[in-house]
Amino acid sequence: MTISLLIPVCDYDIVALVHSMKSCIGKVPELIEIIIGDDGSSPEYKKKYKLLKGDGVEILESPVNIGRAAIRNRLALAAKGDYVLFIDADTMMPGTAEDYIRKWIPAMNVSRVTCGGVIYHKSPPGDPDKILRWKYGRKNDGIRASERNKHPYHKFSTFNVLFDRTIFSKLRFNEDLKQYGHEDTLMSYQLRKAGISILHIDNGLIHEGLESNREFLNKTKLGIENLSKLYDIVTDKMTFSSTVRVLQIYSILKWFRLTLILAGIYIRYRERMELRIDSANPSLWLFRFYKVCLFCTYREIHGRRKILPSLNI
Repeated sequence: MTISLLIPVCDYDIVALVHSMKSCIGKVPELIEIIIGDDGSSPEYKKKYKLLKGDGVEILESPVNIGRAAIRNRLALAAKGDYVLFIDADTMMPGTAEDYIRKWIPAMNVSRVTCGGVIYHKSPPGDPDKILRWKYGRKNDGIRASERNKHPYHKFSTFNVLFDRTIFSKLRFNEDLKQYGHEDTLMSYQLRKAGISILHIDNGLIHEGLESNREFLNKTKLGIENLSKLYDIVTDKMTFSSTVRVLQIYSILKWFRLTLILAGIYIRYRERMELRIDSANPSLWLFRFYKVCLFCTYREIHGRRKILPSLNI
């Protein structure tokens, strides 16, 4: 069985990453190609990517940004390997590329979808403005496979994941999701409904591209908005909700008719909460509460069919 390594990217320097991975071609027979999915990058970065082409590296170029889901689908269709290995561009290997690739090989014999995991540095970032992403990531994402396998669909992520390529003949990333957020949640739901199991192993990549507190907050807003839209789309809301903590809490709040109160708290105290979250010592408890309140707000808005910008959230 063979592997195609797929790297979707937009305006991020992946030169060192690709050179490391390229060294495995020939050494690890299973790795047959690396495809870079250039999703509408600027001319400066396009030149860098084109210099990487050759010796097993190909470029799949989109002249405009088509979104995270669409570029991944195109990469999967272009791949020649029996398995496709998606990794995010803002990653770094904790060891050698050869060791990293070889750790996937046993998983191909037992699973059609395998997640390798995410690693965060033990020490906080030197820039205190990036502490929220690091703190949240270490608590929620940077956990061992033994823990992730207890709730395999809940902990699914495309940050570092190996797929049997034939899965994409049945399932694809939903290209209707143009903005950031919860593409992984929807794919996890689709896999579960299709009866495709997920295996987690300890073969993590280090997450290097930490956003600032404010950038992460803005991405969180986009993600929660997407989650609310997805909640309206999916047919099996119980299964969908079982994989997302925010939705589980929302279901309880809805039962007790408390969602409007939480939405009101968000509208009234949003700025105060964001000031405390966007700090050098953010509270993860407050951040989780903020997300629940935000989701309740979007549910009220979507339920009443009002225009989102009117509340400036």
